[in-house]
Amino acid sequence: MGCVIFLFLVDKIFEIIHMLEKLAVNAKVNMVYVETILKIIGIAYIAEFATQITKDAGQGAIASKIELAGKIIILAMSIPILTVLIETIIKLIPS
Repeated sequence: MGCVIFLFLVDKIFEIIHMLEKLAVNAKVNMVYVETILKIIGIAYIAEFATQITKDAGQGAIASKIELAGKIIILAMSIPILTVLIETIIKLIPS
């Protein structure tokens, strides 16, 4: 049932992604950062979806490991963005 609902929402998800990409282009934001953030959001949703399916199947231990793996992947993908953010903040601070 969850897959059917997800497939029903694919068009809406595509519209949202397309709108965010247009906003990023208009704001002159580097598309690498936007793509990374969209990937992070996608990983979060997929990990949550997999966790809920696993919990529904009565496999709570596996569900918690899926959740942990999703969090670690998100952390690893966010490091370049965090690095740029910290470097920008340091440049703004007067020496």
